[in-house]
Amino acid sequence: MLAAFVQGPLVRIIPVGLVLIALQRTLLVDFKVAGVVIELLMATAAAAGVAGGSERGAIMGFTLGLMFDLVEGTPLGSAAIAMTIAGTVAGLLALVAADPQWWLGAFFVALGTAAGVLMVPLVRLFIGETHPFNSDLIVVVPVAAGAAAIMSPVLIPFARWCLRVKRPEWKQPIADTPV
Repeated sequence: MLAAFVQGPLVRIIPVGLVLIALQRTLLVDFKVAGVVIELLMATAAAAGVAGGSERGAIMGFTLGLMFDLVEGTPLGSAAIAMTIAGTVAGLLALVAADPQWWLGAFFVALGTAAGVLMVPLVRLFIGETHPFNSDLIVVVPVAAGAAAIMSPVLIPFARWCLRVKRPEWKQPIADTPV
C-alpha cells in the first residue's frame, strides 16, 4: 500500500500544490489583469486534464482544490468541486486529439478553466450564499481563460510531469506484405 502511494501522482501533486498556492496567494494577488487575479490553480487543474485525461485532471483538480480550501478557509470542497470540473472538462475536450498540438491544448485549457470559474458561483449558490452571481463574472471568465491559454505551453508539460504521464508514442504501422 505504501509503494502504491509513493509511485502515485499524489507524491508530486501535494508539494507542487503547496508551491502553486504560495504563488497564488502572494505574487498573483498583486499581479492583476483587468482587475482579475489570475487563477493559477484552476489553470493547472485544466492543464492536467489535457495532459492526462479527465480522470487524472479530476484527481489533480480535487487535490489542489482541497488544499486551496484548507488554506483559504472556504467551506471544504467548494473550490475542489470547481477545480475538479475544470480538470474533467479539459480532459474530455482533449479526447478529440490523442496528442493535441500546442494551440489546441491551449484552447482546451482555456475552456476547462472557464468551466471551472463558471462553476464557482454555482457552488456558492448551493452552499447558501445569498448573491453568488455578480456582473464581474463577465470580465473574470475571459481573463481567466485567456491567462490559462497563455500559461498552457508551460502548464501542460508541468502537469504531465506531476501526474507521471508520458507522451504517447505513435509508430508507423507495419505494412502488410502480400503473400
